[in-house]
Amino acid sequence: MNTSTRLTRYLTERSIAYQEIRHFHSNSSIGTAITANISLKQIAKAVLLKNHEDKKLMAILPAAHKISLSVLNDNLHGSFSLMKEQDVYQLFSDCNQGAVPPAAKAYNLSMVCERELDQLAEVYLEAGDHKTLLCVRQDDFKTLMSSGKHLHFSREVFH
Repeated sequence: MNTSTRLTRYLTERSIAYQEIRHFHSNSSIGTAITANISLKQIAKAVLLKNHEDKKLMAILPAAHKISLSVLNDNLHGSFSLMKEQDVYQLFSDCNQGAVPPAAKAYNLSMVCERELDQLAEVYLEAGDHKTLLCVRQDDFKTLMSSGKHLHFSREVFH
């Protein structure tokens, strides 16, 4: 499978510029960062959540970070938990398993973005396969993230 056409169509329709970065196949954010020679802090990852009412939420955070569900739920006054992998695969059927693009609106999802990503000059997005990242400049990233809340809900983990 190649780059998600749903993602690239969404970006193009909204005039969000991106540069495609090809890298060796990788099944993890760490592997992607190494093979693409990019800092884990610059790669945005998506974590899919849902609450007891089946409301879905995409949390977008740096790949070097771990989500804090308690902090997120406190900030949102919610009760979100991790979505089951099988449910994620169904939502992102145009993507390879484990290669979810951090672009919630392209998939009609609500989102929350880790504020630390707002400080970066460039952000790299998983493109739906395990061989491609999309690089977007901060202005375009802000446009992509404009529909969600920007909060601090994660912490850096050392790999």
